[in-house]
Amino acid sequence: MNKYVLSNGLRVMVENIPTVRSVSFGIWVKTGSRNETVDNSGISHFIEHMLFKGTEKRSAKDIADLFDGIGGNVNAFTSKEYTCYFAKVLDEHLPLAVDALSDMFFHSQFDEGELAKEKNVILEEIAMYEDTPDDKVHDEASRAAFGSHPLAYSILGLKERLESMGPDTLRGYMNDRYTIENTVISVAGNVEDEKLLAMLEQYFGAFSRHSEPVVVTPPAFHGDYIFFKKKTEQNHLCISFPGCSNADPLLYSMVLLNNALGGGMSSRLFQEIREKRGLAYSVYSYHTGYADSGLFTVYAGTAPKQTKDVLELTMEQLHELSVKGLGEDELHRGKEQLKGSLILSLESTSSRMNRIGKNELMLGRHYTLDELLARIDNVTMDHIREVTKRMLAVPFAVATVGTTDKEFAGLRRDQLVPGSV
Repeated sequence: MNKYVLSNGLRVMVENIPTVRSVSFGIWVKTGSRNETVDNSGISHFIEHMLFKGTEKRSAKDIADLFDGIGGNVNAFTSKEYTCYFAKVLDEHLPLAVDALSDMFFHSQFDEGELAKEKNVILEEIAMYEDTPDDKVHDEASRAAFGSHPLAYSILGLKERLESMGPDTLRGYMNDRYTIENTVISVAGNVEDEKLLAMLEQYFGAFSRHSEPVVVTPPAFHGDYIFFKKKTEQNHLCISFPGCSNADPLLYSMVLLNNALGGGMSSRLFQEIREKRGLAYSVYSYHTGYADSGLFTVYAGTAPKQTKDVLELTMEQLHELSVKGLGEDELHRGKEQLKGSLILSLESTSSRMNRIGKNELMLGRHYTLDELLARIDNVTMDHIREVTKRMLAVPFAVATVGTTDKEFAGLRRDQLVPGSV
């Protein structure tokens, strides 16, 4: 893996893998729903959509035809902290991919007609999301944990805000956020570094927008309760706790704790709630790390008549975790699982492109595979106890989507806090 800087200061990460015939190419921009306000909520995601809707020399169909015609994939995604535009193609077709993606990045037209159509597409996406309670509850969980902080904003945005956005609004946001300091290009696959850099100078060398660093405020953990009433067959529940940031030395301790509690089929929650008692089809936990904070969440979906039992079993597992911690076998199994998934992910050029792009954009540093494996192996029981103590030090947050909150309304959110009565 090599890091380069173009003549204009744009960072480029390259991982040459000569044993493959594909190349994954990504443009990473450090902007997402976290960088928005209530007034422009959803603009990062809207721009991501609009960059596929036509440039000065290509229509939206031309872009689709180009990549279909070479058997490649082109796509994009927006998160709370970054946006990525990427393509995966045969190595011989990399120049076509760079030409098309740079054209989209610099010369998208934001045509009024296309803008109106794409607004409707996103409104349908929001409606689909609202109709999917097991997705909706996770957005509510962020609000219960982070309150009105931008990290709680929906990536899709607000209908009424989207409807008022015009081409000038999108261009203004891009001028502020799509800058050299906020952008990284990452490439993984069968490439020659010198030829790649010459090509990137040709297509990206004229990029000249700069910005000053933006200081973001870390969110406070609120531990609130949110009930979203909706006619559903199941109650959908999220219980959230403070987590670790992506730069936290204890990040892998938190990931291993998650694996043991609800991260797989052998985890405590899955075994107790689904396998032993059959009370839920879907029950799991996950950890989300951000630049300066994190969120640990337990999710379950179950029938209203079983909700009380699922809640009690979840609380029992969390209480046992707080009192007894993990077993040595759980910690060992979690380490092997995490190392295995990490190594297997490196077989994909897409995963490697994602890894080096995100690390450079968000952390500004990179760990070798051996360093990552050592960080996992070096996690001790003391580390697990430390992140568990941190996680359970404050009242947890609760978000539910369903027809009634009878089983949740009286739930004591401070019951796992040491010393609470």
